[in-house]
Amino acid sequence: MKLGTLFCVLAVGVSALLAVPHGCGRVPQPEDSADAAITAVLSKQQDAWNHGDVAAFMEAYWNSPDVTFAGTSGVTRGWQPVMDRYKKNYPDQKAMGHLDFSGLEVRPLGKDAALVLGRWHLKRDSDEMGGVFTLVFQHFPEGWRIIHDHTSRDAKAQ
Repeated sequence: MKLGTLFCVLAVGVSALLAVPHGCGRVPQPEDSADAAITAVLSKQQDAWNHGDVAAFMEAYWNSPDVTFAGTSGVTRGWQPVMDRYKKNYPDQKAMGHLDFSGLEVRPLGKDAALVLGRWHLKRDSDEMGGVFTLVFQHFPEGWRIIHDHTSRDAKAQ
Protein backbone atom coordinates (compact mmCIF):
# COMPACT_ATOMS: atom_id res chain seq x y z
CA MET A 1 0.00 0.00 0.00
CA LYS A 2 1.34 3.40 -0.89
CA LEU A 3 2.02 5.88 1.87
CA GLY A 4 -0.57 8.35 0.45
CA THR A 5 -3.26 5.67 0.35
CA LEU A 6 -2.45 4.55 3.90
CA PHE A 7 -2.68 8.14 5.09
CA CYS A 8 -6.12 8.53 3.47
CA VAL A 9 -7.39 5.28 5.04
CA LEU A 10 -6.14 6.37 8.47
CA ALA A 11 -7.63 9.85 8.07
CA VAL A 12 -11.05 8.42 7.14
CA GLY A 13 -10.88 5.96 10.05
CA VAL A 14 -9.96 8.64 12.60
CA SER A 15 -12.69 10.95 11.24
CA ALA A 16 -15.26 8.17 11.60
CA LEU A 17 -14.19 7.48 15.18
CA LEU A 18 -14.39 11.16 16.09
CA ALA A 19 -17.86 11.46 14.56
CA VAL A 20 -19.31 8.74 16.82
CA PRO A 21 -19.96 9.85 20.42
CA HIS A 22 -18.46 7.72 23.18
CA GLY A 23 -20.61 4.73 24.01
CA CYS A 24 -21.87 4.52 20.39
CA GLY A 25 -24.98 6.50 21.30
CA ARG A 26 -25.92 10.12 21.26
CA VAL A 27 -24.17 12.64 23.47
CA PRO A 28 -26.04 12.98 26.80
CA GLN A 29 -27.87 16.30 27.06
CA PRO A 30 -28.66 18.28 30.25
CA GLU A 31 -32.36 17.56 29.79
CA ASP A 32 -31.61 13.82 30.06
CA SER A 33 -30.78 14.19 33.74
CA ALA A 34 -33.89 16.34 34.29
CA ASP A 35 -36.00 13.71 32.51
CA ALA A 36 -34.58 10.93 34.70
CA ALA A 37 -34.94 12.98 37.91
CA ILE A 38 -38.55 13.95 37.14
CA THR A 39 -39.45 10.38 36.20
CA ALA A 40 -37.93 9.24 39.51
CA VAL A 41 -40.06 11.78 41.41
CA LEU A 42 -43.19 10.43 39.71
CA SER A 43 -42.18 6.83 40.38
CA LYS A 44 -41.66 7.64 44.06
CA GLN A 45 -45.01 9.45 44.10
CA GLN A 46 -46.78 6.45 42.55
CA ASP A 47 -45.18 4.11 45.11
CA ALA A 48 -46.23 6.38 47.99
CA TRP A 49 -49.82 6.39 46.72
CA ASN A 50 -49.86 2.61 46.39
CA HIS A 51 -48.69 2.33 50.00
CA GLY A 52 -51.50 4.61 51.18
CA ASP A 53 -49.08 7.40 52.14
CA VAL A 54 -50.62 10.72 51.09
CA ALA A 55 -47.94 12.70 52.96
CA ALA A 56 -45.14 11.01 50.99
CA PHE A 57 -47.17 11.45 47.78
CA MET A 58 -47.35 15.19 48.48
CA GLU A 59 -43.55 15.47 48.76
CA ALA A 60 -43.54 15.73 44.95
CA TYR A 61 -45.38 19.04 45.20
CA TRP A 62 -43.76 22.39 45.89
CA ASN A 63 -44.54 23.15 49.52
CA SER A 64 -45.81 26.66 48.88
CA PRO A 65 -49.04 28.64 49.02
CA ASP A 66 -48.45 29.25 45.29
CA VAL A 67 -48.71 25.62 44.14
CA THR A 68 -51.89 24.97 42.13
CA PHE A 69 -54.04 21.95 41.32
CA ALA A 70 -56.72 22.15 38.62
CA GLY A 71 -59.31 19.43 38.23
CA THR A 72 -63.01 18.82 37.72
CA SER A 73 -63.86 20.66 40.95
CA GLY A 74 -61.93 23.77 39.98
CA VAL A 75 -58.59 25.20 41.07
CA THR A 76 -57.06 24.53 44.47
CA ARG A 77 -54.28 26.91 45.56
CA GLY A 78 -51.65 26.16 48.17
CA TRP A 79 -49.82 23.05 49.34
CA GLN A 80 -52.00 22.49 52.44
CA PRO A 81 -55.32 22.87 50.58
CA VAL A 82 -54.07 20.43 47.93
CA MET A 83 -53.10 18.00 50.71
CA ASP A 84 -56.51 18.46 52.36
CA ARG A 85 -58.22 17.81 49.01
CA TYR A 86 -56.36 14.51 48.58
CA LYS A 87 -57.12 13.44 52.17
CA LYS A 88 -60.81 14.27 51.76
CA ASN A 89 -61.20 12.47 48.42
CA TYR A 90 -58.97 9.51 49.35
CA PRO A 91 -59.37 9.01 53.13
CA ASP A 92 -57.87 5.50 53.28
CA GLN A 93 -55.95 2.85 51.34
CA LYS A 94 -59.17 1.30 50.02
CA ALA A 95 -60.27 4.63 48.51
CA MET A 96 -56.76 5.21 47.14
CA GLY A 97 -56.58 1.86 45.35
CA HIS A 98 -53.67 1.15 43.03
CA LEU A 99 -52.31 4.00 40.89
CA ASP A 100 -50.33 3.65 37.67
CA PHE A 101 -48.78 6.41 35.57
CA SER A 102 -48.07 5.78 31.90
CA GLY A 103 -47.21 7.53 28.66
CA LEU A 104 -44.96 10.04 30.39
CA GLU A 105 -43.56 12.77 28.16
CA VAL A 106 -41.09 15.18 29.76
CA ARG A 107 -40.55 18.41 27.81
CA PRO A 108 -37.90 20.79 29.12
CA LEU A 109 -38.96 24.43 29.39
CA GLY A 110 -35.45 25.64 30.18
CA LYS A 111 -32.84 24.40 32.61
CA ASP A 112 -35.07 24.70 35.70
CA ALA A 113 -38.55 23.88 34.41
CA ALA A 114 -40.33 21.09 32.55
CA LEU A 115 -43.77 20.16 31.34
CA VAL A 116 -44.90 16.58 31.86
CA LEU A 117 -47.79 14.95 30.04
CA GLY A 118 -49.08 11.58 31.07
CA ARG A 119 -51.91 9.23 31.82
CA TRP A 120 -53.11 7.94 35.18
CA HIS A 121 -55.12 4.85 36.00
CA LEU A 122 -56.65 4.06 39.37
CA LYS A 123 -57.93 0.57 40.16
CA ARG A 124 -59.96 0.00 43.29
CA ASP A 125 -62.03 -2.94 44.50
CA SER A 126 -65.23 -1.11 43.58
CA ASP A 127 -64.22 0.63 40.34
CA GLU A 128 -61.57 1.82 37.91
CA MET A 129 -60.95 5.25 36.49
CA GLY A 130 -58.28 7.06 34.60
CA GLY A 131 -57.41 10.12 32.65
CA VAL A 132 -54.67 12.51 31.70
CA PHE A 133 -52.52 15.01 33.51
CA THR A 134 -50.26 17.93 32.75
CA LEU A 135 -47.67 18.82 35.37
CA VAL A 136 -45.36 21.79 35.47
CA PHE A 137 -42.16 20.97 37.34
CA GLN A 138 -39.61 23.46 38.63
CA HIS A 139 -36.14 22.66 39.91
CA PHE A 140 -35.44 23.87 43.45
CA PRO A 141 -32.36 23.32 45.66
CA GLU A 142 -34.18 20.31 47.19
CA GLY A 143 -34.94 18.87 43.74
CA TRP A 144 -37.70 18.82 41.12
CA ARG A 145 -41.18 19.70 42.43
CA ILE A 146 -44.63 20.01 40.88
CA ILE A 147 -45.71 23.66 40.86
CA HIS A 148 -48.91 23.07 38.87
CA ASP A 149 -51.02 19.95 38.33
CA HIS A 150 -53.94 19.76 35.92
CA THR A 151 -55.57 16.34 36.16
CA SER A 152 -58.75 15.24 34.42
CA ARG A 153 -60.74 12.07 34.13
CA ASP A 154 -61.12 10.38 30.80
CA ALA A 155 -64.57 8.97 30.12
CA LYS A 156 -63.01 6.32 27.85
CA ALA A 157 -60.88 4.93 30.71
CA GLN A 158 -63.82 4.12 32.98
